[in-house]
Amino acid sequence: MRALRATSVILIGAAPPFAALDGFDPRVYALSPGNVEFLRALGVWAALPAERLTPVHRMRIFGDDARSVLEFDAYEAGAAELAWIVEDSALQRALWKGLPATAHRCERLEIDEHAALLSFSDAAALSAKLVVGADGANSFVRHAAGIAATERDYGQAALVANFTCERPHSNSAFQWFQGGPVLALLPLPGAQVSMVWSLPAAEADRLGALPPEALAAEVAQAAHATLGELKLVSPVRSFPLRRLAARRLVAPRVALVGDAGHVIHPLAGQGLNLGLQDARVLAQVLNEREPGRDAGDHRLLRRYERRRAEPIAAMDAVVSGLFALYGARSSLVGRLRNAGLNLTDRLPVLKNILIRQAMS
Repeated sequence: MRALRATSVILIGAAPPFAALDGFDPRVYALSPGNVEFLRALGVWAALPAERLTPVHRMRIFGDDARSVLEFDAYEAGAAELAWIVEDSALQRALWKGLPATAHRCERLEIDEHAALLSFSDAAALSAKLVVGADGANSFVRHAAGIAATERDYGQAALVANFTCERPHSNSAFQWFQGGPVLALLPLPGAQVSMVWSLPAAEADRLGALPPEALAAEVAQAAHATLGELKLVSPVRSFPLRRLAARRLVAPRVALVGDAGHVIHPLAGQGLNLGLQDARVLAQVLNEREPGRDAGDHRLLRRYERRRAEPIAAMDAVVSGLFALYGARSSLVGRLRNAGLNLTDRLPVLKNILIRQAMS
């Protein structure tokens, strides 16, 4: 990756409070190899504690009858790994390390022909050629730039927690579609797994309130005892799920990345990967701009928007389609989707395409 041009960059935002990393963070991400390489180029990957990183060598995805299965294997794909499991808190620590940041609260964003002006409630205003909105689903930058977004509540919450497991996970990630709910168990170092269980909000509340032994028993049963007996070893956290799609990713002197521009269901584990791909492409567009070209030029930013439009739309369509397909209650639809899972597993060319896409 080419070195970025020297430029003045200011990060506006407060670093989250970082608790001591004793046990593993129950919120984790499955980072694609392409994004891992991006983090390596930035020096972020080297700042992560190696002993807390877990490569994923295999993935097993089960339909709602537990007999239909789609399997991916890194060795068969000619890759070292399919993904890396990284804790949210560890990744944030590494990303914030050494960044020039200010915690001032933004009050207003004004755009003119020459610059963007950010005003604060507690500091002098800042002038910039480009403002990148990487400020989450409730993005101040998106609202201030007048970029509309469509939102939809999935009516679900993601329940996350970590467990020790009786049987070795062998660096495999597991996922079960359950006719609406989706359960994933992701490998952690040693005999531990991280759970992400997307459930109707009321059911997530019920499970989250269970005693540790009862919750572990329900998770083990939902996972068909694939990893044997489970034991809860972390707090249980819950996150409401919604879909968000910004109508545009850019405006004059403004570019949106990550959740500020798009939020998808976690069933494919691609939310953060999409956001990092945004950052990769935006950095490339800015780095390759013509000498003397203004970084906030709307026509330049449109290059970024065009390059990201198709991958984002494709991933959103796949995730929304899977959510609708596996949420359908029809027995006929159920037989068709399970047959489709098995058929895909028997088509090496299609499987290879899916793997390459997920690894980018």
